[in-house]
Amino acid sequence: MNKAELIEEVQKHLGANASKAAAERATEAVLTAVKRGLRRDKEVSLVGFGAFSLATRPARNGYNPHTKQPMKIRAMKTIRFKPGADLRAIG
Repeated sequence: MNKAELIEEVQKHLGANASKAAAERATEAVLTAVKRGLRRDKEVSLVGFGAFSLATRPARNGYNPHTKQPMKIRAMKTIRFKPGADLRAIG
């Protein structure tokens, strides 16, 4: 599912009289709130759905797959997701 399909699903759940623009605004509002929550609190927990958290990958040694030359890969921040019980039950 891509973002456009997600917006269509949100529109369906909002009801027959909801516009696509309203569904898009609602979707953007949730995504923006998750981003801000990660920046501010380093974790966003949605009960039943799961938890997003910031993590840091340490620097490590790797290699260039084209030249086979060793190279250093810098440390970087990443976002982790741990699914909640309701979401795990789907799979």
